[in-house]
Amino acid sequence: MPELVAPTVGLRGAWLDAHDEWGAGLHEDGFGLRPTDEVRTPDGFAAWVARLTDQSDPATPLDEGQVRCTYRWIVEDGRVLGGIALRHELNDFLLRVAGHIGYGIRPSARRRGVATWALGRMLDEARRLGLDRVLVVCVADNLASARTIERQGGVLECGPDTGLGLARRYWITLPAAPGQAARSSRVSR
Repeated sequence: MPELVAPTVGLRGAWLDAHDEWGAGLHEDGFGLRPTDEVRTPDGFAAWVARLTDQSDPATPLDEGQVRCTYRWIVEDGRVLGGIALRHELNDFLLRVAGHIGYGIRPSARRRGVATWALGRMLDEARRLGLDRVLVVCVADNLASARTIERQGGVLECGPDTGLGLARRYWITLPAAPGQAARSSRVSR
């Protein structure tokens, strides 16, 4: 059974194995990986993991344009199957292009329901944060991702050109967690 774990240097080898499986030039959603991140060396990997951890910590100042984000790796039997990220709010770019949640599953772990399972767990986390609805966006021709989002209650809003290509935009309404009032999925400026 998979589990969601916070990024850790202890899974460096397993993460690099997943990264290598994606191959050069392929996109790995959910990992918060930037082109400037150097993950091959132990020090570079540790710096990247520290940045991901800091981005979720309310006590750590964020760079301009950044929002708080919780990153989790999808791990099963010591193997990294993928990554998923929950952005705590939306800025203009996230509202237009990426949404609250982004995820990616390594090719060899696809078609097993891993993405649907992980998205469900992150929706629980979004609910605990007090979000009343979340935006999940996928590339228009990624039918597997569209089905994953729809299985978790995603309602298609539209399929605009995001400036990075055609996309499907889904909103998922979340009931408040027991004893918690929901807060609006506001956009930060």
